[in-house]
Amino acid sequence: MQLSLLWKAPEVNPANHKARSVPILNPYDKYGRTFFFSTFGFMIAFLSWYAFPPLMGKTIKKDLALTQAEVANSNVLALTATLVVRLFIGPLCDRFGPRLCFAGILLAGSIPTALAGLVHNATGLLALRFFVGVLGATFVPCQVWSTGFFDKNVVGTANGLMAGIGNAGGGITYFVMPAIFDSLVHDRGLTPHKAWRVAFVVPFILIVAMALGMIFICEDTPTGSWADRHNFTPRTIEGKIVDATGNINDAPTADESPKGAPYSEKDKKTSDPENASSSASIDLETIVQSEVIQAPTLQEAIQVIFSLQCLMLAAPYACSFGGELAINSILGSYYIKNFKYLGQTNSGRWAAMFGLLNVFFRPAGGIIADIIYRHTKSVAAKKWWLVFIGCMQGVFCLAIGILNPHDESTMFGLVAGLAFFMDASNGGNFALVPHVHPFANGILSGVVGAAGNLGGVIFSVIFRYNGTNYDKVIMIIGAICIGINLGISWIRPIPKGQIGGR
Repeated sequence: MQLSLLWKAPEVNPANHKARSVPILNPYDKYGRTFFFSTFGFMIAFLSWYAFPPLMGKTIKKDLALTQAEVANSNVLALTATLVVRLFIGPLCDRFGPRLCFAGILLAGSIPTALAGLVHNATGLLALRFFVGVLGATFVPCQVWSTGFFDKNVVGTANGLMAGIGNAGGGITYFVMPAIFDSLVHDRGLTPHKAWRVAFVVPFILIVAMALGMIFICEDTPTGSWADRHNFTPRTIEGKIVDATGNINDAPTADESPKGAPYSEKDKKTSDPENASSSASIDLETIVQSEVIQAPTLQEAIQVIFSLQCLMLAAPYACSFGGELAINSILGSYYIKNFKYLGQTNSGRWAAMFGLLNVFFRPAGGIIADIIYRHTKSVAAKKWWLVFIGCMQGVFCLAIGILNPHDESTMFGLVAGLAFFMDASNGGNFALVPHVHPFANGILSGVVGAAGNLGGVIFSVIFRYNGTNYDKVIMIIGAICIGINLGISWIRPIPKGQIGGR
């Protein structure tokens, strides 16, 4: 990989106008600008979504006289709200475009964030956390927007980087919110009762700034507005055709079809032997247009949601992201149980590392998936990578549950290994999503994203009813992960007959 690709304007696929590299250090380029706002918009949303837990254990719980059950209920409600909104925002992304949907969720979530200071009892907290939970749904437009700007040879890398850095907001908030709170108490002289409320003004300002930036200085698609996405003309190269991985090949003759891209009968090119170049253009346009997101009908949405390919993606994501959410919520308590001498502060910092590792490990899952795809030109190879890392996360869960380590190096090493495979599974999943039902990427991303939250709710409920037997529940999660990932391994990644299938 050339380091200059990180800042120079990317090479663009002439067929679909998508970037073939990720200029993460170039916010002036439209592709780099989309990466910047998608990534840090999601990070700010995640930081605000998880802004309560760092202050909940001591300050907020004491100030509002909360019971442990009420704290747990507020965590579940935050996840439930995200689940519901992710289901609905997917089709809205397909209809109105991910940029405006992203900005809309941010602005909607900024309102309850700003109103945190008005909470004075458990009922108010439950309601507030439910509505703040809509911010977690920004993941769906983040991934759909990224998929629209980055070509299939790097889309796993782009999606993984955006989501990985964004998810790290859940770890960063454990440092940011207490720091703001301490500053307000010690430097500004506010009482704890006022300080935690004022602290939420900071994420409110950041959320609004990000939303306005998306609205006024970003683009819907590489070729213009969302409403005109069907009207662009693929930039053809005489005598050449661009395949799904971004490689430029010789155009097919009248007796050939594009290599590796079988079509259904109605999608086959014209067989006019006197106009082979025209035939190649038709094939190229057919391939490109098949990947343009359509405004979904109810029937099309149902077909996508209940397809085997959707199950193949949603079930492993329920295990990986769902498991991550549930384990992240109890990890500090698990460390305190096994290492009492760490105390609340140090155990919280070690627990925060589980979320911060997303910066490295989630992109790794997408990057490795892209490398596998470039070498094999096989979507099935991406699927087998997803199955492998999904099973490995189960193995690490089983190891933690069976050993229940009381040695720091053993515990932290196993948790770091678990973080790699869980995060990489998240990244690998959304490296595969763009290949499956590309015309309904919003719907598919919404369902898969919602499945992650559903998994988090289910695993959180299991934790709740097993008290402090954290090792037992983690072992149960491991067995479920292995069983589900092996159970979906037989499903073909692309529906039979779909354009671009291999």
